[in-house]
Amino acid sequence: MKKGKFIVLEGPDRCGKSTQAKLLINYLIEQGKDVLLTREPGGTDTAERIRQMVLEPGVNITPMAELFLYEASRAQHTQEKILPALEAGKTVICERYTMSTCAYQGYGRGIDLKIIDTLNKIATLGLTPDLTLVFLMSDKYFTERGEYLFSDRLEQEDLAFRQKMRQGYLDMIQRTPNAYLVDADKHINDIQVQVRQLLNKHQI
Repeated sequence: MKKGKFIVLEGPDRCGKSTQAKLLINYLIEQGKDVLLTREPGGTDTAERIRQMVLEPGVNITPMAELFLYEASRAQHTQEKILPALEAGKTVICERYTMSTCAYQGYGRGIDLKIIDTLNKIATLGLTPDLTLVFLMSDKYFTERGEYLFSDRLEQEDLAFRQKMRQGYLDMIQRTPNAYLVDADKHINDIQVQVRQLLNKHQI
C-alpha cells in the first residue's frame, strides 16, 4: 500500500525540471521529509541502459519500438524503485513519467493515445502521481539554453515536433487530476515559489 507521496515534474527538454527538482528536494528535506529523486527514462541500472539506447543520436528506432522501450524502462523503474519507496513512506520526486510519453510519442510521433494509455497503465501497475507540475517555456529559450549543450536524439527534433508536443502537454493538463502548468520562462526563484505553493495546496 502506498504511504508516501508521488510528485512528477513534466515538460520538454531544457525547461528547468532538474534545477527545480534539486531545489524542491532541499526544501522537502528541510521540512523533515524522507525524499527520493529519480527520473525517466532511467532510475535503475536496467532502465538507464534503455535510456542510453533510446536517446543516442543517430540510432534508427521506429516510433512504436521507441514507445515500447520507454514503457519497458518505466515498468522496471516503477516496480524496482518507485513503488518500494512509496510503500516505505518516502516522498518520491520523478523527472518525467507517463504524461511525457503521451506528449512525445502520442502528440509528437502520432501514435494512438489509447494505445499509450493502455501501455502506461500496464507499465505503472496503475500508479498515478499525487501532483504533476508541467514546466513549459517559450521555444526561444529552448534554443538559447541549448546553444552549448549536447543534444540527444529527441532534442534534435524540429520546431513542428516541439509545437505538437507542447500542445499535448497543454491538453493533458486539462484532463489530468492535480496537474498544473508552471511558466518556465520566469526566474528560477519565482518558479520555485509557485512549486512550493502547489505542494502546500496539496498538503505535501
